[in-house]
Amino acid sequence: MPYRMQLFVDISTLLKPLADYAEILLHIKKTLSAEMSPIIVVGASYGGREVASSAPILYFDNITPSNAYYDLVSKDFREASESCYKTIKQSWAEIDKAAAGKKWTYCSLLKVQNLPLKDVSELKDYLEFMYTGAAQYDDPQEYPVNKACEGIDGDSEGTYTLGRIFSGIVALRGENSCHDVDEFFSDETLDSSWGWQTCSEMVSPIGIGKNETMFQADPFYLTEYRDSCNKSFGVVPRPHWITTYYGGHDIRVVLKRFGSNIIFSNGHRDPCSSAGVLENISDNIIAVTTKNSM
Repeated sequence: MPYRMQLFVDISTLLKPLADYAEILLHIKKTLSAEMSPIIVVGASYGGREVASSAPILYFDNITPSNAYYDLVSKDFREASESCYKTIKQSWAEIDKAAAGKKWTYCSLLKVQNLPLKDVSELKDYLEFMYTGAAQYDDPQEYPVNKACEGIDGDSEGTYTLGRIFSGIVALRGENSCHDVDEFFSDETLDSSWGWQTCSEMVSPIGIGKNETMFQADPFYLTEYRDSCNKSFGVVPRPHWITTYYGGHDIRVVLKRFGSNIIFSNGHRDPCSSAGVLENISDNIIAVTTKNSM
């Protein structure tokens, strides 16, 4: 393996930051002559699991239903506006219909970017990431889900579906002559350590089944995922590694027997909470949930 790739792998594994945490904490305790003092660790998502905000620690090895994330995104939008939810749900077929049998540019339809589409999926991926990002980072001071729906619902009666979708883009991303469709898919994102981790150790089988979400069906298939990871990073996903190494199955029984002093914090509007711990496990392993925040 080339040196640069080996270095990238070495700093991108889960074990590396956990070992770094331990080294830093031991150093701090020694420096402050506080070897016997307890430690409170605060983190979120990948940064830490001891006090974690909507950390999807159960989105591995089929512990959580594959489509749970997208179910909750759809629920957020539906609660904000039924008509907004229905417009988004109808828009995918409208985009496919508009793109069928002809070449068109982003700007000719949604004024997103004045470049030929390689595939209509590029536009749909952009919209999907915009909607899921609005739900996952639904800051109560901004409520981007509500903002998107206000844009979609705010057009005059009779405005065609894709025109409403464009108004939702403007509401979230601002008024621009063209929007950068690739903003969510830069080379830096594709080559990131997070991308490598999800293709190797942290395989979350997130997909969209044929259900009552506002998205088109897009199930998770491990074979296709394996091919994509091999193409992007030259690695083979290990879907059982997380649960083998850290556990996850029967988490209530395991933590009740062996765990202590853990707080799981989840916002019910955050789709990641669909794979979080939402109920108290013991007197000192507790779940703190908020109804209207991420």
